[in-house]
Amino acid sequence: MMQWFRTNPLKFFLPILAAGIVLASCGSSNQSTGTSSASGSMNGTPTTVSMSGSVVVKIATVSLNGQSTAILTDSQGKTLYYFTSDTPTQSACTGGCASTWPPLLFQGSGSPQSASSLPGKLSVVQDAHGQQVAYNGHLLYTYAGDTAPGQTQGNGIGGRWFVATPSLSELATPTPEGSPYKY
Repeated sequence: MMQWFRTNPLKFFLPILAAGIVLASCGSSNQSTGTSSASGSMNGTPTTVSMSGSVVVKIATVSLNGQSTAILTDSQGKTLYYFTSDTPTQSACTGGCASTWPPLLFQGSGSPQSASSLPGKLSVVQDAHGQQVAYNGHLLYTYAGDTAPGQTQGNGIGGRWFVATPSLSELATPTPEGSPYKY
């Protein structure tokens, strides 16, 4: 066994590392009401803006997938993400997921503002997190793995988390009847 381990250490550690990444990525909805704590620089505290009508979103340009791309950031310059499992009115990221992906929250009255003109609309959605900021119907989050402004380490995690850009298309609210197309 020891001889095999010395010659094949990656075969041992790679599955463990992969499992840890999958669990941390929050690729599926976590309906637990428990919380998990993050330590070190991976602080899972929600980003909260508390002034009425204050700037909560800025635009920054970063290298994303090898291309210079305009992205949305919070007021401290941390990259904002959206989760494809969310609906326009409800977050699918709760419990431990919200520790890894802290929601961008808005406190106060008025509407959230951006530092520069956006082609889409900022809004506030009352959900399990509180007053969560949305852009074009997509609820916004930061990523605990981004430790400095401009980092985009959460992009593509689990195939469901993506960097929010000013060109993000509007997320339509599902209709009770399902698809508007009757086949």
